[in-house]
Amino acid sequence: MVTVRAHLWFANNKAGEAAAFYAEHIPGSSVDNVVKAPEDAPGAEPGADFVVEFTVGGLPVTGLNAGPHVTLNESFSFYLSVEGQEEVDHYWDLLTAGGGEPGACGWLKDKFGVSWQVIPQELEQLSGTYSTPAQIATMNAMLKMGKIDVAALKAAHDGA
Repeated sequence: MVTVRAHLWFANNKAGEAAAFYAEHIPGSSVDNVVKAPEDAPGAEPGADFVVEFTVGGLPVTGLNAGPHVTLNESFSFYLSVEGQEEVDHYWDLLTAGGGEPGACGWLKDKFGVSWQVIPQELEQLSGTYSTPAQIATMNAMLKMGKIDVAALKAAHDGA
């Protein structure tokens, strides 16, 4: 049987900390297995966490602890579909806290350098296939936002 997992390299041995954070705060998440570094593992202290297998919102992930030269970027992100402004606010604040960085159009980076898109289900419903004037107005409103504002999306959609 073939399986597919996301594989992320974490700088400065943060894979275990990230996995524990996600398991605590994101529903459907868990730390599943931690493999300790053997002797002569490149860039790792023997016995330190080396590979961390975890689940984020039901998605299996392998985290590899890497040195400080490794950085994650926006080319990989977790898409967090949430319900309503309250959940947008909650997860946005949670994931940008402690050194995370807000971005544009619902994107952010958490304190571990992992990119996330915090997207309310209302955006998906209002934007549809981006084929009507109301759907295009919704998209254009979203493109001007950092954290998504559900009321502003609805106003743009309804005003088109």
